[in-house]
Amino acid sequence: MDRVKKRVGYWCDGVGMRSEQGRGIRVAILDTGIAAHPDFKGRIVSFEDCVNRRKLLYDDSGHGTHVAGILAGDGRMSKGVLAGMAPKAELCIVKVLDAKGEGRIDDILRGLCWTGENAGRLGIRVVNISAGAKEGFDERKENQLLEAVDRLWDMGLVVVVSAGNYGPGEGTIAVPGTSRKVITVGAFKEGKEPGCSGNGPTGECIVKPDLVAPGYQIISCNNVSPKIKKPYAVKSGSSMATPVVSGAIAMLLSGYPDMSNVEIKLRLRETCERVTGTMAGTGWGMLRVDKLLF
Repeated sequence: MDRVKKRVGYWCDGVGMRSEQGRGIRVAILDTGIAAHPDFKGRIVSFEDCVNRRKLLYDDSGHGTHVAGILAGDGRMSKGVLAGMAPKAELCIVKVLDAKGEGRIDDILRGLCWTGENAGRLGIRVVNISAGAKEGFDERKENQLLEAVDRLWDMGLVVVVSAGNYGPGEGTIAVPGTSRKVITVGAFKEGKEPGCSGNGPTGECIVKPDLVAPGYQIISCNNVSPKIKKPYAVKSGSSMATPVVSGAIAMLLSGYPDMSNVEIKLRLRETCERVTGTMAGTGWGMLRVDKLLF
């Protein structure tokens, strides 16, 4: 949470003192995997590799580790200064993207299927998907992706998907962020210069993204290896904005565990705020964590 506070100021001041910080909530992250970073110590519940079928934790890209840090890093390598949104949440990691941060649709579908099949056993409540394909790439595969995320939503999971980085023009939301059901997140950028975050409407004239969150110049966990000595790195994009929202939802659920995914979506809509800046006028507006948590 503190790692994004520098970018947005007021909307998360004091929130950590009033929440359970994601305690008792498990989040599935479908991405490039995760490194055994100290900031996740004791909170990685499961790891499934749909790309290379490896068993031990790894992240050959760094993207997934960065996303996970924004969502749930506890900041111990920075003495707590760079803690994530929900530093007590637990993580179920599903690797669906390769070393380049790219993924085959079949691997992503396999990851979505695995998540659905194991959500009950693992107690998964939130699914974070910081990945997507350009709309119109292949109608059959596109429909399969949409059906897969919709199935997760219909199971009662809170599915949070990035708007993609094909923007800022109209009709640039990445699939499966074009789904009517899932919560689609765009990246807020201060100033007048346009960013790259995907924008709606979708091909079915649905307003997307649903909301925006900080996604530019975000500090989070680095892909730890013997050759990398810096525990944190800076990245930008809607991939970084998505775990901000997923982490906020994990905090909300830790205080109100009986809330349904529909109730959470309505709560987000009620508490977002219109602000100036790139993408700020999209959907419901800007995430306000302080208002979201009652």
